[in-house]
Amino acid sequence: MRDESLLKNYLCNSPQDTFDLGEKIGESLQGGEIILLEGGLGAGKTLLTKGILYALDFDVDEVTSPSFTLVNRYDAKFTVYHLDLWRIEENAAFAVGLDEILENENAIVIIEWSERLQNFSFPKKVIRVKIEGDGDEARKVIVS
Repeated sequence: MRDESLLKNYLCNSPQDTFDLGEKIGESLQGGEIILLEGGLGAGKTLLTKGILYALDFDVDEVTSPSFTLVNRYDAKFTVYHLDLWRIEENAAFAVGLDEILENENAIVIIEWSERLQNFSFPKKVIRVKIEGDGDEARKVIVS
């Protein structure tokens, strides 16, 4: 992440604010980052991911939650792997082939429901994004 000033707390009052924050994060990426997303159902994890991919010159209409496929690959400015661990109870890293994905050192890896990884040790820089709130309320987003 080029811009360390993005590592702070945000208040997203609308879906557009969440998308725009994703775009800011995406603009700061240099390749090789791992983005761990935490937040409940409907918190805006996929919307934030769409903003990131928009900044990486990818068609956001092609970005979908990988809830059923577990892993989506997008060939944008960088190769982006978008993982969703919501349906996986145990051995999440193994179930999605995370070790193999991480072999691509320039790829950006975005993981929804990252808390399911438990104590997985990442070899690269990790950006943690925690989204609090759901429904029509504003979202508190913590980027660390």
